[in-house]
Amino acid sequence: MELLELIWEQVKGFFGVEGLIGIIRSGDYQTLLTYKGITTAITPLLPIILVLELVRGLLYKKFKVVSYKISFFSYLMNSIIGRYISIGMTMICIGLFEKYAIINIQFTWYWFIYGYIIWELAHFVYHYLAHKVRLFWCLHSTHHAPESMNLAVSHAHFFLEGPYADVIRTTICMLAGVPPAMLFVIMFIDGTYGSFIHIGDSVMKNGRMGVLGKYILTPSHHRVHHARNVEYMDTNYCNLLNIWDKVFRTYQPEKDELKVEYGITRQMKPNSFLDAYFGEIVLLARDVWNAPGLKNKFLYIFMPPGWNHTGEHKTAAALKKAMQVSNKP
Repeated sequence: MELLELIWEQVKGFFGVEGLIGIIRSGDYQTLLTYKGITTAITPLLPIILVLELVRGLLYKKFKVVSYKISFFSYLMNSIIGRYISIGMTMICIGLFEKYAIINIQFTWYWFIYGYIIWELAHFVYHYLAHKVRLFWCLHSTHHAPESMNLAVSHAHFFLEGPYADVIRTTICMLAGVPPAMLFVIMFIDGTYGSFIHIGDSVMKNGRMGVLGKYILTPSHHRVHHARNVEYMDTNYCNLLNIWDKVFRTYQPEKDELKVEYGITRQMKPNSFLDAYFGEIVLLARDVWNAPGLKNKFLYIFMPPGWNHTGEHKTAAALKKAMQVSNKP
């Protein structure tokens, strides 16, 4: 009986329906007109779409259990550990840095636009470092390990990536004057949309979203971000607004002639959750241990993935440069 209750609690937690059930039981539907009510109503939508994605995959015989293995076990790990650390780090950063804000702003629609642009900058910084600093890549690589795209991939994270991301994003937002209440609203919007852009092509074949794709990051853009194709590597770091990718020239639309190949560039153990979760950490530890001299040991930690003390680099920048040279007539 206790096992069934535990499973039921996990199901409610995954679908995020507990708050909605509470509103239905209370009969106070006016709550749905408040911010709390709106978030309560929206939260279950993505898990429901995920289930529809699974059902559609089964009907069209495209469903493969292994496509969800890494995401499923990552979700279990993060539901136990990661989310609580992440919330704690967010609150610590608010307490430490809010008093040092360069400006004080009010929660109005025009300042909300400012706040969201700042948030996207903060997200860009975290995400860029996650690809350009090998230590941070070890935390982020789990998210890129799946070799197919579906909504479950939004749950594939190393348990320390959320806390690392929120330290950077919250600190930047606090210093830029984004008030905590506004930050939490932005986090909800960003988290919801950030999950949506992982939707698979079994549900949304063309993820470009028409004219909207000129102004926001779409599922198509994010599929490019998850690609291991050399031309697509290290692009589209933003989450909703593509402004900073365009400013820093990391914006890359999907090309019809270049099919996205998902996953990371190194050879992984087939369908191994442990390799996806800990593989990059093990390889980093091995490189640091074998590196000659203290300087090289530090460089392996903080240089981009693929950096090598011998000069035979296989970083994204080096691979792109080699591709450009080989394509010259």
